[in-house]
Amino acid sequence: MFKFSNLSYDAQRRILIFLFSLVPVALLITFAYVPVVNMFYYSFTEWNGFSEKEFIGFQNYIDIFTDAEYFVVFKVSLYYFAATFVQMGLALYFATILTFNVRFKNFFKGVIFFPYLLNGVAIGFMFLFFFRPEGTLDTVLNAIGLGGIITQWLGNPDVINISLAGTSVWRYMGFNFIIFLGAISSIPKEVYEAAEIDGANRWHQFRYIILPSIRRIIELNLILAISGALSAFEIPYIMTGGSNGSKTFVIQTVDIAFKYGKIGLGSAMAVVLLLIVIVVTVIQKKFSKESD
Repeated sequence: MFKFSNLSYDAQRRILIFLFSLVPVALLITFAYVPVVNMFYYSFTEWNGFSEKEFIGFQNYIDIFTDAEYFVVFKVSLYYFAATFVQMGLALYFATILTFNVRFKNFFKGVIFFPYLLNGVAIGFMFLFFFRPEGTLDTVLNAIGLGGIITQWLGNPDVINISLAGTSVWRYMGFNFIIFLGAISSIPKEVYEAAEIDGANRWHQFRYIILPSIRRIIELNLILAISGALSAFEIPYIMTGGSNGSKTFVIQTVDIAFKYGKIGLGSAMAVVLLLIVIVVTVIQKKFSKESD
Protein backbone atom coordinates (compact mmCIF):
# COMPACT_ATOMS: atom_id res chain seq x y z
CA MET A 1 0.00 0.00 0.00
CA PHE A 2 1.32 3.44 -0.95
CA LYS A 3 2.36 5.57 2.03
CA PHE A 4 3.04 9.27 1.82
CA SER A 5 5.61 8.97 4.63
CA ASN A 6 7.78 6.62 2.53
CA LEU A 7 8.62 9.43 0.11
CA SER A 8 11.62 11.67 0.45
CA TYR A 9 11.30 15.16 1.87
CA ASP A 10 11.66 16.78 -1.58
CA ALA A 11 9.02 14.50 -3.09
CA GLN A 12 6.61 15.22 -0.23
CA ARG A 13 7.23 18.93 -0.63
CA ARG A 14 6.51 18.83 -4.38
CA ILE A 15 3.30 16.85 -3.83
CA LEU A 16 2.09 19.30 -1.17
CA ILE A 17 2.84 22.27 -3.40
CA PHE A 18 0.93 20.61 -6.24
CA LEU A 19 -2.07 19.81 -4.03
CA PHE A 20 -2.23 23.32 -2.55
CA SER A 21 -1.90 24.86 -6.02
CA LEU A 22 -4.50 22.61 -7.62
CA VAL A 23 -7.59 24.46 -6.35
CA PRO A 24 -6.49 28.05 -7.19
CA VAL A 25 -5.19 26.95 -10.59
CA ALA A 26 -8.48 25.16 -11.31
CA LEU A 27 -10.41 28.31 -10.31
CA LEU A 28 -8.14 30.46 -12.46
CA ILE A 29 -8.64 28.26 -15.50
CA THR A 30 -12.41 28.01 -14.93
CA PHE A 31 -13.15 31.69 -14.33
CA ALA A 32 -10.38 33.39 -16.34
CA TYR A 33 -8.92 31.34 -19.18
CA VAL A 34 -12.04 29.42 -20.24
CA PRO A 35 -14.15 32.62 -20.56
CA VAL A 36 -11.41 34.24 -22.64
CA VAL A 37 -11.29 31.24 -24.98
CA ASN A 38 -15.09 31.33 -25.26
CA MET A 39 -14.94 35.05 -25.99
CA PHE A 40 -12.60 34.42 -28.92
CA TYR A 41 -14.95 31.72 -30.20
CA TYR A 42 -18.05 33.91 -29.85
CA SER A 43 -16.32 36.71 -31.77
CA PHE A 44 -16.47 34.56 -34.92
CA THR A 45 -20.20 33.95 -34.60
CA GLU A 46 -23.48 35.78 -34.88
CA TRP A 47 -25.31 35.06 -31.64
CA ASN A 48 -27.89 36.85 -29.53
CA GLY A 49 -27.24 34.78 -26.41
CA PHE A 50 -30.25 32.46 -26.84
CA SER A 51 -30.54 31.05 -30.34
CA GLU A 52 -28.10 28.80 -32.18
CA LYS A 53 -24.70 30.29 -32.92
CA GLU A 54 -24.01 30.97 -36.60
CA PHE A 55 -20.35 30.92 -37.61
CA ILE A 56 -19.58 34.00 -39.75
CA GLY A 57 -15.78 34.05 -39.69
CA PHE A 58 -14.15 37.49 -39.52
CA GLN A 59 -17.32 39.43 -40.38
CA ASN A 60 -17.61 40.94 -36.89
CA TYR A 61 -14.04 42.23 -37.09
CA ILE A 62 -14.66 43.60 -40.59
CA ASP A 63 -17.70 45.47 -39.26
CA ILE A 64 -15.69 46.94 -36.40
CA PHE A 65 -12.87 48.24 -38.58
CA THR A 66 -15.07 49.50 -41.42
CA ASP A 67 -17.79 51.23 -39.38
CA ALA A 68 -16.51 54.50 -37.86
CA GLU A 69 -19.27 54.35 -35.24
CA TYR A 70 -17.42 51.65 -33.35
CA PHE A 71 -14.07 53.43 -33.20
CA VAL A 72 -15.09 57.08 -32.83
CA VAL A 73 -15.69 56.48 -29.11
CA PHE A 74 -11.94 56.02 -28.63
CA LYS A 75 -11.57 59.82 -28.69
CA VAL A 76 -13.27 59.82 -25.27
CA SER A 77 -10.32 57.76 -24.00
CA LEU A 78 -8.05 60.73 -24.73
CA TYR A 79 -9.67 62.62 -21.84
CA TYR A 80 -8.92 59.79 -19.43
CA PHE A 81 -5.42 59.40 -20.87
CA ALA A 82 -4.69 63.09 -20.26
CA ALA A 83 -6.19 62.79 -16.77
CA THR A 84 -3.81 59.95 -15.91
CA PHE A 85 -0.82 62.29 -16.30
CA VAL A 86 -2.47 64.75 -13.93
CA GLN A 87 -3.23 61.88 -11.59
CA MET A 88 0.32 60.50 -11.69
CA GLY A 89 1.83 63.99 -11.31
CA LEU A 90 -0.24 64.73 -8.21
CA ALA A 91 0.40 61.28 -6.76
CA LEU A 92 4.16 61.63 -7.29
CA TYR A 93 4.15 65.14 -5.83
CA PHE A 94 2.32 64.16 -2.64
CA ALA A 95 4.32 60.93 -2.29
CA THR A 96 7.55 62.91 -2.47
CA ILE A 97 6.39 65.56 0.00
CA LEU A 98 5.09 63.03 2.51
CA THR A 99 8.29 60.99 2.34
CA PHE A 100 10.10 63.73 4.23
CA ASN A 101 9.32 65.03 7.70
CA VAL A 102 5.92 66.72 7.47
CA ARG A 103 3.50 67.35 10.31
CA PHE A 104 0.45 65.05 10.32
CA LYS A 105 1.88 63.15 7.35
CA ASN A 106 0.12 59.91 8.35
CA PHE A 107 -3.18 61.77 8.39
CA PHE A 108 -2.56 63.18 4.91
CA LYS A 109 -1.54 59.74 3.65
CA GLY A 110 -4.86 58.36 4.82
CA VAL A 111 -6.82 61.25 3.26
CA ILE A 112 -5.17 60.76 -0.14
CA PHE A 113 -5.50 56.97 -0.18
CA PHE A 114 -9.03 56.84 1.25
CA PRO A 115 -10.94 57.47 -2.05
CA TYR A 116 -9.38 54.35 -3.59
CA LEU A 117 -10.95 52.26 -0.82
CA LEU A 118 -14.46 53.48 -1.59
CA ASN A 119 -16.85 51.55 -3.78
CA GLY A 120 -16.98 52.86 -7.35
CA VAL A 121 -20.78 52.94 -7.36
CA ALA A 122 -20.81 55.07 -4.21
CA ILE A 123 -18.30 57.47 -5.75
CA GLY A 124 -20.43 57.75 -8.87
CA PHE A 125 -23.49 58.77 -6.85
CA MET A 126 -21.41 61.14 -4.71
CA PHE A 127 -20.19 63.02 -7.75
CA LEU A 128 -23.66 63.07 -9.28
CA PHE A 129 -24.62 65.30 -6.35
CA PHE A 130 -21.32 67.17 -6.63
CA PHE A 131 -21.89 68.10 -10.30
CA ARG A 132 -25.65 68.57 -10.31
CA PRO A 133 -27.09 72.11 -10.87
CA GLU A 134 -26.79 74.17 -7.68
CA GLY A 135 -24.87 71.32 -6.15
CA THR A 136 -21.58 71.33 -4.26
CA LEU A 137 -19.38 72.50 -7.11
CA ASP A 138 -21.74 75.31 -8.15
CA THR A 139 -22.04 76.46 -4.55
CA VAL A 140 -18.27 76.63 -4.10
CA LEU A 141 -17.77 78.49 -7.38
CA ASN A 142 -20.41 81.04 -6.45
CA ALA A 143 -18.80 81.50 -3.04
CA ILE A 144 -15.40 82.36 -4.53
CA GLY A 145 -16.79 84.62 -7.25
CA LEU A 146 -16.48 82.21 -10.20
CA GLY A 147 -20.18 81.71 -10.79
CA GLY A 148 -19.78 82.86 -14.38
CA ILE A 149 -18.10 79.61 -15.41
CA ILE A 150 -20.91 77.41 -14.06
CA THR A 151 -22.40 75.13 -16.69
CA GLN A 152 -24.16 71.80 -16.98
CA TRP A 153 -21.17 69.74 -15.87
CA LEU A 154 -22.79 66.44 -16.87
CA GLY A 155 -25.09 67.83 -19.54
CA ASN A 156 -22.74 69.90 -21.67
CA PRO A 157 -20.97 67.66 -24.25
CA ASP A 158 -17.98 70.06 -24.23
CA VAL A 159 -17.18 69.53 -20.54
CA ILE A 160 -18.83 66.25 -19.56
CA ASN A 161 -15.75 64.13 -20.26
CA ILE A 162 -13.54 66.58 -18.36
CA SER A 163 -15.87 66.23 -15.36
CA LEU A 164 -15.82 62.43 -15.57
CA ALA A 165 -12.05 62.29 -16.06
CA GLY A 166 -11.62 64.60 -13.05
CA THR A 167 -13.72 62.19 -10.99
CA SER A 168 -11.44 59.35 -12.07
CA VAL A 169 -8.40 61.37 -10.94
CA TRP A 170 -9.88 61.70 -7.45
CA ARG A 171 -10.91 58.03 -7.46
CA TYR A 172 -7.60 56.45 -8.49
CA MET A 173 -4.90 58.89 -7.38
CA GLY A 174 -4.56 57.07 -4.07
CA PHE A 175 -3.51 53.90 -5.88
CA ASN A 176 -0.64 55.64 -7.67
CA PHE A 177 0.21 57.54 -4.51
CA ILE A 178 0.65 54.43 -2.36
CA ILE A 179 2.82 52.74 -5.02
CA PHE A 180 5.05 55.82 -5.41
CA LEU A 181 5.24 56.24 -1.64
CA GLY A 182 6.37 52.66 -1.14
CA ALA A 183 9.00 52.97 -3.89
CA ILE A 184 10.36 56.26 -2.55
CA SER A 185 10.41 54.97 1.03
CA SER A 186 12.65 52.08 -0.08
CA ILE A 187 15.46 54.53 -0.93
CA PRO A 188 18.03 54.45 1.93
CA LYS A 189 18.07 57.58 4.11
CA GLU A 190 21.84 57.65 3.91
CA VAL A 191 21.56 58.67 0.24
CA TYR A 192 19.56 61.78 1.20
CA GLU A 193 21.98 62.58 4.01
CA ALA A 194 24.97 62.36 1.67
CA ALA A 195 23.19 64.58 -0.85
CA GLU A 196 22.42 67.19 1.81
CA ILE A 197 26.07 67.22 2.86
CA ASP A 198 26.95 67.96 -0.77
CA GLY A 199 24.51 70.88 -0.78
CA ALA A 200 21.59 69.30 -2.65
CA ASN A 201 18.19 70.82 -1.95
CA ARG A 202 14.85 69.01 -2.15
CA TRP A 203 14.51 69.61 -5.89
CA HIS A 204 17.96 68.17 -6.55
CA GLN A 205 17.14 65.15 -4.39
CA PHE A 206 13.92 64.62 -6.31
CA ARG A 207 15.54 65.00 -9.72
CA TYR A 208 18.76 63.06 -9.20
CA ILE A 209 17.82 60.53 -6.50
CA ILE A 210 14.08 59.87 -6.41
CA LEU A 211 13.22 59.94 -10.12
CA PRO A 212 16.03 57.60 -11.27
CA SER A 213 15.31 55.23 -8.37
CA ILE A 214 11.59 54.83 -9.13
CA ARG A 215 11.75 55.00 -12.93
CA ARG A 216 10.56 51.39 -13.27
CA ILE A 217 7.59 52.08 -11.01
CA ILE A 218 6.67 55.12 -13.11
CA GLU A 219 6.83 53.00 -16.27
CA LEU A 220 4.61 50.36 -14.65
CA ASN A 221 2.07 52.99 -13.64
CA LEU A 222 2.17 54.42 -17.16
CA ILE A 223 1.24 51.01 -18.60
CA LEU A 224 -1.60 50.72 -16.12
CA ALA A 225 -2.68 54.28 -16.94
CA ILE A 226 -2.88 53.60 -20.67
CA SER A 227 -4.80 50.39 -20.08
CA GLY A 228 -7.13 52.18 -17.68
CA ALA A 229 -7.78 55.01 -20.13
CA LEU A 230 -8.70 52.55 -22.89
CA SER A 231 -10.93 50.48 -20.61
CA ALA A 232 -12.67 53.31 -18.69
CA PHE A 233 -16.10 52.06 -17.69
CA GLU A 234 -17.17 52.33 -14.07
CA ILE A 235 -17.36 56.09 -13.53
CA PRO A 236 -18.95 57.13 -16.88
CA TYR A 237 -21.39 54.19 -16.86
CA ILE A 238 -22.68 54.94 -13.37
CA MET A 239 -22.82 58.73 -13.72
CA THR A 240 -24.06 59.18 -17.29
CA GLY A 241 -24.60 55.76 -18.86
CA GLY A 242 -22.57 57.00 -21.83
CA SER A 243 -24.95 59.83 -22.74
CA ASN A 244 -24.03 63.32 -24.02
CA GLY A 245 -20.90 62.09 -25.77
CA SER A 246 -19.40 60.29 -22.76
CA LYS A 247 -19.69 56.74 -24.14
CA THR A 248 -16.41 54.84 -23.93
CA PHE A 249 -15.40 51.79 -25.97
CA VAL A 250 -16.18 49.48 -23.06
CA ILE A 251 -19.64 51.00 -22.49
CA GLN A 252 -20.35 50.61 -26.19
CA THR A 253 -19.19 46.98 -26.05
CA VAL A 254 -21.49 46.25 -23.11
CA ASP A 255 -24.44 47.96 -24.81
CA ILE A 256 -23.94 46.06 -28.05
CA ALA A 257 -23.58 42.71 -26.29
CA PHE A 258 -26.31 42.96 -23.66
CA LYS A 259 -28.56 45.85 -24.65
CA TYR A 260 -28.83 45.04 -28.34
CA GLY A 261 -28.25 41.29 -28.03
CA LYS A 262 -25.21 41.10 -30.34
CA ILE A 263 -23.00 38.81 -28.27
CA GLY A 264 -20.74 37.90 -31.19
CA LEU A 265 -20.04 41.51 -32.17
CA GLY A 266 -19.57 42.51 -28.54
CA SER A 267 -17.08 39.67 -28.05
CA ALA A 268 -15.15 40.81 -31.12
CA MET A 269 -14.97 44.35 -29.71
CA ALA A 270 -13.70 42.95 -26.40
CA VAL A 271 -11.02 40.99 -28.27
CA VAL A 272 -9.98 44.15 -30.16
CA LEU A 273 -9.66 46.05 -26.88
CA LEU A 274 -7.61 43.24 -25.37
CA LEU A 275 -5.25 43.19 -28.37
CA ILE A 276 -4.84 46.99 -28.27
CA VAL A 277 -3.86 46.86 -24.60
CA ILE A 278 -1.37 44.04 -25.30
CA VAL A 279 0.17 45.93 -28.24
CA VAL A 280 0.51 49.13 -26.19
CA THR A 281 2.17 47.20 -23.37
CA VAL A 282 4.63 45.46 -25.72
CA ILE A 283 5.54 48.75 -27.42
CA GLN A 284 6.10 50.46 -24.07
CA LYS A 285 8.32 47.62 -22.85
CA LYS A 286 10.29 47.73 -26.13
CA PHE A 287 10.99 51.44 -25.75
CA SER A 288 12.00 50.88 -22.13
CA LYS A 289 14.55 48.25 -23.15
CA GLU A 290 15.93 50.51 -25.86
CA SER A 291 16.34 53.37 -23.41
CA ASP A 292 18.30 51.06 -21.11
